[in-house]
Amino acid sequence: MFWLLAILAYLLGSLSFAILLSRLAGGPDPRASGSGNPGATNMLRVAGKKLAVMTLIGDLLKGLLPILIAKLLGLSLHQQAWIGLAAVVGHLYPLYFRFRGGKGVATAAGMLLGLYPPAALLALAAWALVFLLTRTSSLASLIATPLTLPLLAWQQPAALLPACVLTGLIVWRHRSNLRDLFAGRERRF
Repeated sequence: MFWLLAILAYLLGSLSFAILLSRLAGGPDPRASGSGNPGATNMLRVAGKKLAVMTLIGDLLKGLLPILIAKLLGLSLHQQAWIGLAAVVGHLYPLYFRFRGGKGVATAAGMLLGLYPPAALLALAAWALVFLLTRTSSLASLIATPLTLPLLAWQQPAALLPACVLTGLIVWRHRSNLRDLFAGRERRF
């Protein structure tokens, strides 16, 4: 059951709401516009608030739904965390879009919401505070994700290893943003 659900989570994660919504609305491919990232932040830049919010909700649900299904099926928290990570990996490297995906922040937030809601709320608060102070989405994401690890480790230690892998993947996907941040070239809102 675990492996089947992990594969289904990856396939669900591979759905790119940014690309699909852009196509439905007749807008530009987010991979070819703005930052080139098929995620909510770039959708805000290239397609407006409505499609950005829809992308955010879709990406969040990709991380949350597999966790909820795993809970309903009685899988352990450790298994739930790996299944959630499979959804995030699907978002990062989507099968349907030539393995060219987003940065995984919203899908990771959905995963955290399913595993331990206080960690997701802490991540959201940290993201919002950093974004309000800096107007830089990538910096907010890079601070919010690892900040939740101590709370998760303390309250849900079975999810720690998948959460550490998740953090590593998100930092890896933001490596160009890190270079731009250090060089003072990162985009701001």
